[in-house]
Amino acid sequence: MALLNDSEIQNQLKELSGWELHGKEIQRTFTFENFVKAIDFVNRLVEPAEQAGHHPDLSVSYNKVTVSLTSHDAGGLTEADFEMAQTISKL
Repeated sequence: MALLNDSEIQNQLKELSGWELHGKEIQRTFTFENFVKAIDFVNRLVEPAEQAGHHPDLSVSYNKVTVSLTSHDAGGLTEADFEMAQTISKL
């Protein structure tokens, strides 16, 4: 996939509530009631990530899960990152 330019990235971000640009990745932190619910969320995103062949970087801190997306092989953000962000947001 082709890298998105700055304008395309900003337009895509407008469609994603809670996601922010951090360098060459987009990131969102999800907050849950407790650790078990946070891990449940992580487990639910495994299947769609596997199906898409696009895997997020994850950070878990008790009841918070930070999801970071970038297309490592392309060296930045592509349409695949925003498609995966939309999928994850719906979980």
